[in-house]
Amino acid sequence: METKRQKQVGELIKRHFSMVLQAEGSYIYGAQVLVTVTNVKMTPDFSLAKIYLSVFNTDNKQATILEMEDQQVRLRQSLAARIRKHVRRIPEIAFYLDDTLDEMYRISAMFEELHKNNQMGDDVDAESDTKP
Repeated sequence: METKRQKQVGELIKRHFSMVLQAEGSYIYGAQVLVTVTNVKMTPDFSLAKIYLSVFNTDNKQATILEMEDQQVRLRQSLAARIRKHVRRIPEIAFYLDDTLDEMYRISAMFEELHKNNQMGDDVDAESDTKP
């Protein structure tokens, strides 16, 4: 369970790291790829910020995360310049791929396919069976 302060610092890092990605992201992973910060979880001692990222407009999402990990020092310095006055210590950062949207689209496509193939059952038949 996150404390109120962990949530506040996580939101602060989320907001400012998004700005860092807007400014420097195209130099790291290219202008075509879109990376969005979806969530930031702080450890209880505030030494590590787990940054969850959604990656769009590319097939190889893990390669984008690896490129960001290669530039982790640069990204942390840019983040530190923005949040220095708000926190005592600048946390280490770790990147994680957030694929919830990809999973949502995959499941939605599966339901559409089932509806198209008429395998979901028919609501009209179920209503007529229950009427006297």
